[in-house]
Amino acid sequence: MQDPLSKLRIEDLTTSNEAMARCFQLATLAATSDVPVVLLGETGTGKTLLAHAIHNSSARAGRPFIAFNASALSDTLLESQLFGHERGAFTGAQQSIKGKFELANGGTLLLDEISEMSPLAQVKILRVLEYGEFERLGSERMLTSNARIICASNCSLRERVQQGKFREDLYQRLSGLTLLIPALRERLEELPALIATELKAASSKEGKNITAIHPKAMEKLLHHDWRGNLRELNHTVRTMTLFCNGSVILPEHVVFPPDLPAPERALLENGKFVPAFVSNSNEANDATKDFSLETALKQHVRIVYEQANHNQRRTAKLLGISRSTLARYLREAVPN
Repeated sequence: MQDPLSKLRIEDLTTSNEAMARCFQLATLAATSDVPVVLLGETGTGKTLLAHAIHNSSARAGRPFIAFNASALSDTLLESQLFGHERGAFTGAQQSIKGKFELANGGTLLLDEISEMSPLAQVKILRVLEYGEFERLGSERMLTSNARIICASNCSLRERVQQGKFREDLYQRLSGLTLLIPALRERLEELPALIATELKAASSKEGKNITAIHPKAMEKLLHHDWRGNLRELNHTVRTMTLFCNGSVILPEHVVFPPDLPAPERALLENGKFVPAFVSNSNEANDATKDFSLETALKQHVRIVYEQANHNQRRTAKLLGISRSTLARYLREAVPN
């Protein structure tokens, strides 16, 4: 299946927000040259999407677009991922592998979470940017790459430089043009259109014919703080699409993924929506009237797990948590 972002161009992006319109104008300018670009914005604001659009609107369209998340990797693994390695370069290296710079040659390389790179990794990248050459781990043969670099970060690189956590010379190399993507809460006027677009896509994917949103449901959506930005919006719309069995999204279908359950959250139980901490089984702790959040959390996880027919992937999707987090919750909430 073709990646829907593979053909996305800047002209396909629309906005009614002044700050976002300015961002798109700068993106259009960035697409006309190979100047390095830094995309700044909170997690989930669409930095990867905009990077794809810049690439597809540039002269490099049709060439590779390679995305690489630079956070939480050891120096050896990060170097291997970026520059590749030869067979036998380290334990487990059973064959030669091309790195991201090599794969992106002639195209665009997105370095996501660039601010989290280690000092050693920063030195390695600086060398490639200065000389356009690198070598695979375990090799002395120089390779070249003219990949166009786009960086993404959820914090200011200038502040990281001032804190001594990011190299000044690398910052100067990367900061040709900086685009600040506003958070979703700063462009709430776009919410109805964004929700409609996400709902149309989610309905099609789930094979449903949802044609309307109840005013009370829309009110809940418009008054949410959207700390997870577009990523949270996408998840929320997909979840309420799963919950909706008719043609109209109702208020009880709108369930935000909380860190802990709250009384106003709802979930599906026997085809109806009930508060998360309520159970219609005899297992509810009526004797002690234990209404602690810890007990509510265990009941919440158990009910969703049962409604998902003990399918962990679907349960994690409905709860809005990772599989590893779900496994930990299940150990505490579901008897062996």
